[in-house]
Amino acid sequence: MKTFAQMTAGFSLSALALASCAQAESVESAASAGADGMSITEMADIEQPWAIEFAPGTSVLFITEKEGTMRFIDTAANDGAGRMGTVTGVPEVAFGGQGGFGDVAFLESEASATLDTRTIYLSWAEFGDDEDTRGAVVGRGQLVCGEADSCNIEGLEVIWRQTPKVTGRGHYSHRISFSPDGRYMYVASGDRQKLTPAQDLTNTLGTIVRLNLDGTPAQGNPFADQGGVTAEIWSYGHRNILGMDWDAQGRLWDVEHGPAGGDEFNLVAEGANYGWPTRSYGNHYNGDPITDHSPDDGFTKPAVHWTPVIAPGDMIFYTGDMFADWKNDALIAGLSSNAIVRVELTSDGGAVEAERIDIDGRVRSLDQAPDGSIWLATDQGKVMKVSM
Repeated sequence: MKTFAQMTAGFSLSALALASCAQAESVESAASAGADGMSITEMADIEQPWAIEFAPGTSVLFITEKEGTMRFIDTAANDGAGRMGTVTGVPEVAFGGQGGFGDVAFLESEASATLDTRTIYLSWAEFGDDEDTRGAVVGRGQLVCGEADSCNIEGLEVIWRQTPKVTGRGHYSHRISFSPDGRYMYVASGDRQKLTPAQDLTNTLGTIVRLNLDGTPAQGNPFADQGGVTAEIWSYGHRNILGMDWDAQGRLWDVEHGPAGGDEFNLVAEGANYGWPTRSYGNHYNGDPITDHSPDDGFTKPAVHWTPVIAPGDMIFYTGDMFADWKNDALIAGLSSNAIVRVELTSDGGAVEAERIDIDGRVRSLDQAPDGSIWLATDQGKVMKVSM
């Protein structure tokens, strides 16, 4: 039996892709040239990717597919052309609308471990007591990769649930991010298109929660003395957060969708209220106005806001060397903007958009590879590599 550690030997990419999934095709297309020698290369073609994440310390990229399946690509195999495999043991998901399989995340503390056994965190949408209600959950299990073309998740259990479950199929958010010291898990919990719960601390809709690695509320949270789910909340007044990451100073930032206008890039602060739905730089979809932020409104303002929107899908802070000018900048996956949106942090604590790298498709998720290249996935099912 060929083990996962031996993935660099053997199979052809096209044969493995066919063996893994009839609907997943792994290809390497001719690269399109970008500015200053940048190339954008199509590496795989799959079904409705939602999140991509390199397992720390490896060249293996894991990909969740919204309908409830999961793939991986060993990006270093076949002289960099990649090799695709499947992940079994994934949860049943409530697919529909914006719901389905969500994020995938790993612990940096396990970067030196092999992929034979490693902790894996997943998020997804699940049904309530009936199919009329749904909510986001986070689960934790052990990823066991015993063969070159397959991994399995063992002992997967739900460790956190968005509260309450409600009707509708939108704004789950359910992005996962670990603090730089590896002690805490932050989960984005969208407002589920219900608006006013984002200003109500008795639920976790429209919040970012701060948890221990087992999903329990972390000590020292700003509303811990109120108990219940309120003890989980780190910040609130959010709408639909689809990206979170930590800057070089160890500060958490997010990107979130505004309504008709008003997408936001926020520095996330303990106990802060970001104003949704009371204040926003956008309007309701039916044209009804929402009051803009003002200096004295008592809410935390975004560092950058966009109208027209960029429709953010994900974000990372770039730490590599391949793109030296991007060091410590935020790279935001743009859906309607069909771009990677690069944002620079400023010396006064703010931020400013620096440029957009045009991509052929709605960019859903992105991550930095060990060599400093950027891998991304589009809603059209393309997995691409941006490199020099």
